[in-house]
Amino acid sequence: MNLKKREAEENVTRRTRLHEILIALIKQQKDLELMDDEVQVFENPINHSEKYDPSKIVERNQRIIKKYQSLVRSAIALDAILEAEE
Repeated sequence: MNLKKREAEENVTRRTRLHEILIALIKQQKDLELMDDEVQVFENPINHSEKYDPSKIVERNQRIIKKYQSLVRSAIALDAILEAEE
């Protein structure tokens, strides 16, 4: 029973450390964008600019997701390095 409790505490500690590392990495980003809501496409149907092109919105959102995934992978790698040093 103590082993399960200890493992749970270690998981919480690691998860907290991962969150802190990820937040630190996010704060260092100067050009971090948020995803667009595709609802914009229907709000202004008269305007046919690239801004409201659904494919452009999807491409931009995919690029943003890849950036966040990269930050998460970096946080995991940094956490593993910290774990190895302990």
